Amino acid sequence: MRVLMVGAGGVGDAAARIAAERSFFEQWVVADYDLTRAERTVASVIERIPGDTRFRAAQVDASDAAAVEALAREVGATHVFNAVDPRFVLPIFEGARAAGADYLDMAMSLSSRHPEQPYAKVGVKLGDDQLAQAAQWEADGRLALVGIGVEPGLSDVFARYAADHLFSHIDELGTRDGANLVIRDEDGNEVFAPGFSMWTIIEECLNPPVVWEKARAVGADGGYDVEAGFFTLPPFSEPEVFDFPEGIGPVECVHVEHEEVLLMPRWVDAEKVTFKYGLGEEMITILRTLHTLGLDGTDPVTVKGVQVSPRDVVAAVLPDPATIGPRMEGKTCAGLWVTGTGKDGMPRRTYLYHVSDNADTMRDYGAQCVVWQTAINPVVALELLANGTWSGAGVLGPEAFDAVPFLDLLAAPKPQGYGSPWGLEDR
Repeated sequence: MRVLMVGAGGVGDAAARIAAERSFFEQWVVADYDLTRAERTVASVIERIPGDTRFRAAQVDASDAAAVEALAREVGATHVFNAVDPRFVLPIFEGARAAGADYLDMAMSLSSRHPEQPYAKVGVKLGDDQLAQAAQWEADGRLALVGIGVEPGLSDVFARYAADHLFSHIDELGTRDGANLVIRDEDGNEVFAPGFSMWTIIEECLNPPVVWEKARAVGADGGYDVEAGFFTLPPFSEPEVFDFPEGIGPVECVHVEHEEVLLMPRWVDAEKVTFKYGLGEEMITILRTLHTLGLDGTDPVTVKGVQVSPRDVVAAVLPDPATIGPRMEGKTCAGLWVTGTGKDGMPRRTYLYHVSDNADTMRDYGAQCVVWQTAINPVVALELLANGTWSGAGVLGPEAFDAVPFLDLLAAPKPQGYGSPWGLEDR
């Protein structure tokens, strides 16, 4: 396996450090628009594992499918791993296919709102532009494994596992994400600094969140159309307090637009699919203020003769998520809340989860816990693809594959596995 990873930000940098401990690939090319940043990631890997010659840096414009194709061909990539924000999904996705390579990403192509009823009906959904090309990928015998980060990604693996091994009937697949993370300044004062790309946070949290219900997908004539089951709500709808494990405790969660809702109903049978995120009062207030001021916009505006995107400015003035690890403390939890009927015919309510502690990820990888938790899952998936445990063609979500090999490899102690256990609580 020869991997071309596009993006040397926080997640890409963490993925390279994780991958360096594994032996399933022969080359890992780290490519970024900023060659210096790609070189810095490669240098950090070699510093950790002296003499590792599998990593090299390259420059690429992720917005240019032809440039992605050319680099993939030049380095002989068998797999193109997209580690940049979702604005660049389609050119990387299309460049990989043109180069005859398989593809992985952690976030899918962007959505656009319904023009008349944005808070009731879907417009273009997350991933629609990629799923529309599934037949071409399948005809080429190539695989695009989409949404294989942590959320989406591990949460989707949990859905497959719950359906296969825990439940005979699922009422709801509810992704629930929460944390007790704190970031402090040099004087020890708590400050606002998102643990993930602020551009992506704005995109996810201010777009109308999507929910899926099976009852809506069943027509009056008894026919079934998965697309008819999707509908939208206003941002921050239906707050609920969810109790997260391992000392994180109760966190208020709200509906957020996310890929799990768009993926799970396609491969897992459930009555309802939701995603709720523990944003916190401060983040919700900031997001609402940005929207009120128009600072969430992506269309360029003229400022003193210069064209700038308001959202790009907001992201630029905040700390780089890759740099805040030393000032971060606490844990983040990604998981799936599943309700329904167990295999024994009795009611069951189960939370499947994965917790990442910033102290651990900083000590072991020099990466803050949010980006590290996202980065480990595509590396696990690549290893399963490399050894043939997972295989397929078309545009597929993580739910399309057997969950057990993934969860076993993730949790197994090093060096056999990745030494990152997941948990299960019946409540």
